[in-house]
Amino acid sequence: MLSGKRFRLNEETIGVETWGRKRLATLVPAGSVITVASGPNPEDTRMVDVLWDGRKISMFAVDIENRGEQVANTSA
Repeated sequence: MLSGKRFRLNEETIGVETWGRKRLATLVPAGSVITVASGPNPEDTRMVDVLWDGRKISMFAVDIENRGEQVANTSA
């Protein structure tokens, strides 16, 4: 389960952002830190929702696992 884990992306990675009824491909730059907000879910293990730069986007779980490295969660 990836939910709640943080990752630093080692490569630029594509995500999907939703604006109303439109979906927009978004490139998340290498070096960005993302937090998996939810997923993958049992019905579709491919996509997860992540928080990045104050935005919620969807990404492929396999991209996060292959292009990112897990970083420690920070407590505020």
